[in-house]
Amino acid sequence: MATFVNNAYGKLKKVLLCPADYYRIEPINGISRKWMEQGYEMDYELCKKQHKALIQAYEDNGVEVELIEPKEGLTYQIFARDFGICLKEGYVLGHFKEPVRQPETALYEKKLKELGVPCIARCTAGCFEGGDFCFLDENTLLMGVIDRTDPAGFDSVKAQLSDLGYEMTPIYVDRKYLHIDIIINIIAKDTVIICPDLLPDGIVQRFKRRNFKMIEITKEEVLAYAANIQGLGDGKVISANTNTKTNQRMREFGLEVIEVDISEIVKGGGGIHCMTFPLIREAE
Repeated sequence: MATFVNNAYGKLKKVLLCPADYYRIEPINGISRKWMEQGYEMDYELCKKQHKALIQAYEDNGVEVELIEPKEGLTYQIFARDFGICLKEGYVLGHFKEPVRQPETALYEKKLKELGVPCIARCTAGCFEGGDFCFLDENTLLMGVIDRTDPAGFDSVKAQLSDLGYEMTPIYVDRKYLHIDIIINIIAKDTVIICPDLLPDGIVQRFKRRNFKMIEITKEEVLAYAANIQGLGDGKVISANTNTKTNQRMREFGLEVIEVDISEIVKGGGGIHCMTFPLIREAE
């Protein structure tokens, strides 16, 4: 049986992205609202250029990129992470909280079927989004219950995945932080970017007991998407070129940092990790 994704750090072989053709910012998070309230006019041609550069960075580093066809009117489809999560057996189909994003679900479901990735569970109550997901290990899953994933959505998926042998732990954080992947991101087998100030102590202790090296970030860095990067495996990560402090820390930890410019895209409230849906990682 094919294994799709069973960890956060094996060599990334294949990802799904959505081009920025119809990307437009909407007032659905604090970052986008800030820019809109200032009257900032997004440069959408620059957004498309930056997204193409991200695709190129993946391909240059041996990652096969699958693209879903963007649909006019689906302004946040670019953030491909959020429709669900991918595990070793297949994917879990989530349910978007924001109405502007809900039509994306059927398109991503169709695309995953075309790619031969089976649906192993689906959110049947409440809301459940992929940006709230983090592997702790192959069978231990952390899930943010923040703004875009609610208790009903968490319980719906947990009940189904427990039958497959998974343990799911909820992480409750202030709603303004939207998704857990701006607070916690495992970027290598023993390394995590994390903001302890925003997390229950029990969650931080779980990482410490497993002897993770911890790159700690502040609340301010969380909102600057300092943790929202993508681990490639083999000691490599892709990160925003504006992420100066965290990039330096990662290099000090022995990681190779591939920098890309997403300075315009991120004004809509999402980063590299948000735009990337892993399809295949090498199992370890």
